[in-house]
Amino acid sequence: MPEFVRSADGTQIAFERAGSGDPVIVIGGAFNTRSSPYPLVTLLAEHFTVFTYDRRGKGDSPETHPYAVEREIEDLAALVAVAGGAAGVYGHSSGAILAIEAAAAGVHVTRLAVYEPPYTADPEHPAPADDLGLQAALDAGDPATAATLFLRITGMDDAAVGFITSAPFWPGLVHLAPTLPHELALTADGVPPVGRLAAITAPTLALAGGRSPAWAARAAEAVASSVADGSVLTVPGQDHDVDQTVLAPLLAEFFLGR
Repeated sequence: MPEFVRSADGTQIAFERAGSGDPVIVIGGAFNTRSSPYPLVTLLAEHFTVFTYDRRGKGDSPETHPYAVEREIEDLAALVAVAGGAAGVYGHSSGAILAIEAAAAGVHVTRLAVYEPPYTADPEHPAPADDLGLQAALDAGDPATAATLFLRITGMDDAAVGFITSAPFWPGLVHLAPTLPHELALTADGVPPVGRLAAITAPTLALAGGRSPAWAARAAEAVASSVADGSVLTVPGQDHDVDQTVLAPLLAEFFLGR
């Protein structure tokens, strides 16, 4: 059963904790709930007290309108307070951007690890952000189309989209489709916010998979070079859907300060 913490606007945020030791908070991205990183949590819990939570609108955390990135930062700040006032934070994908924005806003993050924050803009071929009609599909009461459009936005080809939309877990993703505009708000124009990144003083590890598209390595480099104390780690053989058993020991070493 989850625990709950009240965020600044009164929204009750559901979370769980496992293990013992210094606190580490894990933040998921699109289509994720607090149970999504289960293998990673189990492995990290051998060294840390690991917190996972349902970002607002997902799982047992209700949606509160209007959405704003600032509310999600407040949610994370509330969880950091539960963890003792300071915590290591790991974020994946748009969850990585949320972790970055929170650290830049002054949430007490002791060490920050981010895997492939989707700063996907290509500086050589800039293009305006386009939701491909995702919000319109949601407004029309068609979450399945919205979820499919989000897969297209991420760059998936027809074969990958076909596989996911026919998979047994597809209905669960469709259920989370109303929160996809949250992920797009976090990603914004896909350009790394260099000015805000410069405000981050916590040691920061930016990771990217060795099999990921070029934007992932570019984003990791941008993050690491813009914060006060940043480093880059390429994870061989991995892509955006990183194997959590491969990732766990790398994060453990980082959060242990080794």
